[in-house]
Amino acid sequence: MGTTNPTEPDAFAMPQTWDPARYIANARFVADLAMPVVDLLKPVAGERILDVGCGDGYLTKKLADLGCSVVAVDASAAQVESARGLGLDARVVDAEKLAFDGEFDAVFSNATLHWMRDPDAAIDGAWRALKPGGRFVGECGGAGCVAKIRSALSLALARRGHLIEDHNPWYFATGEEYAARLEARGFRVESSLVFPRPTPLPKDAAAWLETFGENFLRPIPAKDRKAFLAEVQEDLRPSLCDADGKWTADYTRLRFRAVKPARLGIPGV
Repeated sequence: MGTTNPTEPDAFAMPQTWDPARYIANARFVADLAMPVVDLLKPVAGERILDVGCGDGYLTKKLADLGCSVVAVDASAAQVESARGLGLDARVVDAEKLAFDGEFDAVFSNATLHWMRDPDAAIDGAWRALKPGGRFVGECGGAGCVAKIRSALSLALARRGHLIEDHNPWYFATGEEYAARLEARGFRVESSLVFPRPTPLPKDAAAWLETFGENFLRPIPAKDRKAFLAEVQEDLRPSLCDADGKWTADYTRLRFRAVKPARLGIPGV
């Protein structure tokens, strides 16, 4: 199966980094709002589950507490160290280079797959990791996610002679597009849909961008980044900040559930 990189390679010259303390302060909502996708997973005690993009292990621990045997992987060594602090089997692994072979009842992922510059590689890895009959369940940013934030970033970058797509690390697919990728690999897709989920932020837009938007700061000299963030935030204030000063990001989510057929080569089985 061929792969398609939806973003420019240069976008990753300065990769996104994850600081566990900053993540907890600015992004705990990512895991707090994920219980619906855990419910879609329907974890069963005794199952072996691969958590792709485990972050600090907050959701992984919930799966382990349900009696599941969970292996957690993340590309961030700092986040993996934090997850290990919870007593989890956490490993530094690139989600596009999963090397597991037929050992999991389920592959689970929350808020990770939209960071994959090669989405088909991540899907291939999940396929290989699953036993026949296993399920792949995930949620990530979908089409239209943070469109207002991206628009404000685009304007601020353009004022400085830069194109946003040269620095965009995200791949926000439609439900139909992601289902087609899953089906092309052989999965039987049970559901794949995008829905709006406006998300209250613990702080402001600048703090959100400092946590999630390092790639967009790459072309901005360090001494100018504070002013850049303030400019983007002020552009966003009329649409994302209410009269009480509370910020809400314009998230959408792509949520899907797909099954690796128990008998390969026989559709629907």
